[in-house]
Amino acid sequence: MPVYQWKGRNKKGQIQKGEIEASSEEVVKNKLSIQKITPVKIKEKPKDLFENISFLQPKVAESDIIIFARQFSTMIDAGLPILQCLDILYSQQENKTFKIMLKKIKESVESGSTLADALKKYPEQFDDLFTNMIAAGETGGVLDVILQRLAAYIEKASKLKSQVKGAMVYPAVTLIIAFIVLVVILVFVIPVFQQMFKDFGGELPVPTQVVVAMSEFVKTKIIYLIVAIILFVIAFKKFSKTEKGRIVIDDFILKIPAFGTLLRKVAVAKFTRTMSTMLSSGVSILEALDIVAKTSGNKIIEKAIYDVRSGISEGRTMSEPLWESGIFPSMVCQMISVGESTGALDVMLSKIADFYDEEVDQAVSNLMSLIEPFMLVFLGVTLGGLVIAMYLPIFKMAGAIGG
Repeated sequence: MPVYQWKGRNKKGQIQKGEIEASSEEVVKNKLSIQKITPVKIKEKPKDLFENISFLQPKVAESDIIIFARQFSTMIDAGLPILQCLDILYSQQENKTFKIMLKKIKESVESGSTLADALKKYPEQFDDLFTNMIAAGETGGVLDVILQRLAAYIEKASKLKSQVKGAMVYPAVTLIIAFIVLVVILVFVIPVFQQMFKDFGGELPVPTQVVVAMSEFVKTKIIYLIVAIILFVIAFKKFSKTEKGRIVIDDFILKIPAFGTLLRKVAVAKFTRTMSTMLSSGVSILEALDIVAKTSGNKIIEKAIYDVRSGISEGRTMSEPLWESGIFPSMVCQMISVGESTGALDVMLSKIADFYDEEVDQAVSNLMSLIEPFMLVFLGVTLGGLVIAMYLPIFKMAGAIGG
């Protein structure tokens, strides 16, 4: 069925545009009239030559999902049926990949599937948390409220993720640049100085001899070094994909000074935010814990959450196994205990999440202030040491000439 691009005016006289899949222009006009839009221009969309090549298609970003949830919520709240909402969202979607996805979701709903089941076919974009909450919203008749909560949750989770990435990018980029500069100096710059020192003759200072030996080693063994690095990366990836490997790596990450503390705070913020969102939306506590464990991203934290789930299924409270895990701070366990005893666990979890969002902000700021001087010292010692080592013979010769 062809796709038509349209441009028209709404009731307020504002210009809108979008795309509609229809059998003819007449059908497009009818669909627009239902939406109270007066068409100005309608034309058939030209075929995309690369539409069947997946890696050339745009990715569906978190921002696309957030806008989708907010717009969907607004339309549901206005009383529009789900199918009409999906049709409008499809017609106005600019991301080609997401547009195709919305078309298939709409077709699934038309054929009798629930919205949650239709979304489950796209786990990369709509995870277990999203689909379970949608299912709870459909069952409880509060789909608009659930969609608003999901949009707010994804926004906060995205902010949390970007903060952690920001803390990691700076040192990673600095180290990569330093490594490249170091290799260039050892392979191309040091040999020039080495030849010059040979011409002058005399014994080189110990630091210079060390740097020259390093240069010789890198020049003669650079192929082996590159192969060794590639093999190490491949071996590390394979090891990290095993159950034991993930446990070892995740445990090590949580124990890294400063950075490990930041990740623990992120884990607490994510756990409490997700649990609060799901419990307030009507998802059962055992199902919520199962979803939170799967999406934790760390095997140690995942095990701790599954232990909590096992404890609750045996009749224990949530706070007891959380305390025993050693992952979650005592303050968090105490506040959860209060929330359980007062029957306002979702509200208490939301308050903890808000508090730890601020804690993560502060932890990222502290980590960056700690990393910056460390990086300056590292670069100064590494690159500055090389420069000094290569100029020592020149200073020595200048001293001898002066003497």
